Amino acid sequence: MKKYLLILIFFISSCGYQSIYLTNNLQNFKFYKITTEGEQDINNKITNSISLKEDRTNELLNDFLIKTSFKVEETSKNKKGQIQSYRSSILISLIISKNENIIKNKIFSEEFTYSTKENKFELVEYQSNVKDDLINKVIEDIVLFMNMK
Repeated sequence: MKKYLLILIFFISSCGYQSIYLTNNLQNFKFYKITTEGEQDINNKITNSISLKEDRTNELLNDFLIKTSFKVEETSKNKKGQIQSYRSSILISLIISKNENIIKNKIFSEEFTYSTKENKFELVEYQSNVKDDLINKVIEDIVLFMNMK
């Protein structure tokens, strides 16, 4: 009886869970044509991070279009007119199509508001870190989106 119970528990608990962040899964993103528009550094980081591959020999594959934009805006100033806070925002449009027909389409956006720094060098470094963090958040969302069937 214990053996049957143990076998039953084993089969029930084997639900087929597999992490979507495994490198094996990320290498399956092959497209016939990959087109990027907008911020080239963001496009490069996205395509390299999720291992997008272009294969012009297989016409059965889909086309991939990614449009990116990144903005840093002043959100508040003090009485003297000095900037007190900024907002960095990233907007990414992802389109997967086949013969001009859209198969998947999604817009990803992230933003972050932060206070200014007294030292301009520290502010530029902080803004660069914020940009990298926003890109990484969007990359996670893109991986989840692309792994959905």
